Amino acid sequence: MLPEFAREELAAGLDFVAAELLSEAGVRRPPVDAFGVAAALGITVAVDDLQQGRARYVRLSGRWPAGPRATILLRSDPRPERRQWAVAHEIGEHAAHRVFATLGVDPRETAPNSREVMASNLAGRLLLPAAWFAADASQCGWDLLDLKARYPTASHELIARRMLECRPPVIISIFDHGQVSFRRSNLPGRAPPPSPAEIQCRQAIHAENRPRQHHNGLRAVQGWPVHEDGWKREILRTEVEEYPVDES
Repeated sequence: MLPEFAREELAAGLDFVAAELLSEAGVRRPPVDAFGVAAALGITVAVDDLQQGRARYVRLSGRWPAGPRATILLRSDPRPERRQWAVAHEIGEHAAHRVFATLGVDPRETAPNSREVMASNLAGRLLLPAAWFAADASQCGWDLLDLKARYPTASHELIARRMLECRPPVIISIFDHGQVSFRRSNLPGRAPPPSPAEIQCRQAIHAENRPRQHHNGLRAVQGWPVHEDGWKREILRTEVEEYPVDES
């Protein structure tokens, strides 16, 4: 496993490396095109529809002066956000060693999945860089649809999950066909079940297919529909100060 780091220390290391990669790629503002970043970093992206996974990072040998060429083999996918995430993830795989070095960790002494964890965290920070995202989110009142317009290469879900890396304390909930598929907070401990206010907000969004806001005392609930043919998803952002003992 990774050594015990303060949450802030690990996040700072990831943010530093992501910002370094974007600077090297010449990216100065959103949106971030993962394909462009890969090209600027000298990583080739090639289509491979025979592989099982969405993408994989390899080093292909050949007649290149610098040695084996860094390559991302990408499976075709109709969703552009999935392709962007897959490439960003493999860039994270390519650069994970930088995070270990920044944190002063020998990757050989970590768990086998540590590199995968680093790659996933770097991917989110490449598509939604910490400094830009936090400032933009605060400025637009954390409106998911506004953020999606500014960061179109990131999915609605990724944007919502990145809110957990920012302040203030919140609970992010994702409902698929009326059932909770994801619910997490940036406060310690397990998030409580959805409150009546959250349930009411989600039901209204589901029925009306439009964003809603609900205020219950000091608690603000924002919600957005992500509806497609045959699939109904609602995403909620709930501001909290601490977990209540009883919300009934």
